[in-house]
Amino acid sequence: MKKQLRFLSLTAGVLALATLTACVAPQPVYETSRYPYQPHVQPAYAAPQPYGEYGRIVNIEVVRSESSGAAPSGGGAVAGGLIGGVVGNQFGHGGGRAAATALGIVGGALLGNTVEANANAPRAYQSYRISVQTERGGYRAFDVPTPGELRVGDRVVINNGQISRY
Repeated sequence: MKKQLRFLSLTAGVLALATLTACVAPQPVYETSRYPYQPHVQPAYAAPQPYGEYGRIVNIEVVRSESSGAAPSGGGAVAGGLIGGVVGNQFGHGGGRAAATALGIVGGALLGNTVEANANAPRAYQSYRISVQTERGGYRAFDVPTPGELRVGDRVVINNGQISRY
């Protein structure tokens, strides 16, 4: 019975540690562009839309921005210390068990704090600003996640705020 209880608590500790370390990789952050962008490729046989604004791409530039990060609150260190203490308590006897528990608490707290700091770290974003000179002489700018097949000098049509090659 004692071996089963020890095995069960050791398994629970390993699962808790695995759950905590699964959080180390930062989650992907998705940025939505300020202008809708739907790449639209017209078939070669189709005539261009009679409505819309026509122009030519004069510039494509990379726009980088960064979100601000937050300092660790200490919650990750507390959770990591608790999990590390439970896992450390499963090893050794007497004074060795106390040392393993202390080591587990310290190691878990450091790991938990690192996980929380990575989750709250600043994130860098990259998008593209496509500048279009319209046939009427005006300029329009579109912030898009990727320029796709659009290049400087391409003729484009702007329909309902969406840009596509003409």
